[in-house]
Amino acid sequence: MFVILLVGAFLPPLDFFIVNVALPSIRGELGASSSVEQLVISSYAALYAVTLTTGGRLGDLYGRGRMFFLGLVGFAAASALCGFAWSPWALIAGRILQGVTAAVMAPQALASVQAIFPDSEKPLALSFYGAVFGLAAIVGQVLGGVLISLDLMGLGWRAIFLVNLPVAILVMLFGIPLLKETRAQNARKLDLGGMTLSVVTLGALIVPLIEGREAGWPLWSWLSLITVPVLARFFWRYESRLAREGGAPLLDPAALRAPGLGRALLIALLFYAIGTFFLLFSVYLQNALHTSALKVGLVFLPFGAGYLLGPLATPFGKRLLGAYVTPIGMGLEVVGVLGLAGLIATTPNGVYPAPAPLAAVLFAIGFGQGFVLPPLMRMVTGRVAPAFSGMIAGIASSTLQVGTALSVAVIGGIFYTVLGARTDPAAITQALVVALLCIAFCLAAGAGLGVTLVQRRSPPSERNAGWPCAAALRATDAPKS
Repeated sequence: MFVILLVGAFLPPLDFFIVNVALPSIRGELGASSSVEQLVISSYAALYAVTLTTGGRLGDLYGRGRMFFLGLVGFAAASALCGFAWSPWALIAGRILQGVTAAVMAPQALASVQAIFPDSEKPLALSFYGAVFGLAAIVGQVLGGVLISLDLMGLGWRAIFLVNLPVAILVMLFGIPLLKETRAQNARKLDLGGMTLSVVTLGALIVPLIEGREAGWPLWSWLSLITVPVLARFFWRYESRLAREGGAPLLDPAALRAPGLGRALLIALLFYAIGTFFLLFSVYLQNALHTSALKVGLVFLPFGAGYLLGPLATPFGKRLLGAYVTPIGMGLEVVGVLGLAGLIATTPNGVYPAPAPLAAVLFAIGFGQGFVLPPLMRMVTGRVAPAFSGMIAGIASSTLQVGTALSVAVIGGIFYTVLGARTDPAAITQALVVALLCIAFCLAAGAGLGVTLVQRRSPPSERNAGWPCAAALRATDAPKS
């Protein structure tokens, strides 16, 4: 049963990583422009980010298992559309559909872990959940290049999408009889108004962050960002009024007032400042060192290996470090990022860094990332009652996606500002070092917040007991036969 859930966590990040190496082949066959090429990535990322919370709440209301398989079927259909795309815009339409269906499928995995597993088993379950992201990073970076190189049945880049179809079929054949259904027993109708407002609000934030820099920060991008606080305030007032009237809001204000939740979400936001690292380090490898796309994927293998092993070491780290596992793991990332910055800065321009130290610092960054992810997700999801598992899983996942978009926009913007019009190895190296220092600062700030949150935390049993709605709502989240 748990393996089925992990597939739902694996496919969305896999399809984010795997497309990067295929873009030159897509451009060559479909004749896509650079702006359309960017949309192939950003359309998926944007729609995935803005609909995650809605996808999580759908599981709370209509059954997490049902929404998981519905999302999986939709994701397979979207992958088929991408694989057989006859034009760039058909491919973008498929990617949009992939993003929406992935957002329906993915939160159900994290929410089901929270709702099904007893407290004693949740740390280990979340460790495997976190390891899946490391596996997706490894497989996505390498599998794309391998599939394109093999050119199976003449499919070329199309194979990176069509490979999802046999996986989805196997999961449905074996998973439908096994997966236990859960939902909130007091579920009512979906908050369509809240869903619309959440998508509009997040869209106004995410779309300009993803598209703004590529478009040269046009006026519409700034106007969109300016409207975000207004939209967010209107959304919050709408949800609060609906809750007072006895409705079922998409984001329940009572749940969001859980002690420490806001700080935990801020840590998650800072934690994914690492999101821009993949883009900028790839620019350095390809443009400053002239590394091939396939070799770039191989360079990231130590990071992926660390990301895979980090979550598996979390239970041991929890016993050794207690509640400080999150800030210490983020501290390890800071050390790794600073080590990478130092290694690159001290290597002659245009020369490949020494392989052993490079692998060591990349492994440290990946290990720290994987080591932190399970307890961080537990830190967020464990602060609300199980009846809100889908909602909080969607919020947590959306926070990570927003963190990635913010890091790409802000830290990526700093990188390109330092770079300016220059394209020589020295300029790229200097810009990357500055960007890495910014990433390290964000991770260090998250680690510091983690320490303050640990010092103020109460035991898990007391945490939910102190929240007025938790005891009542816990009883309403029983498995359905």
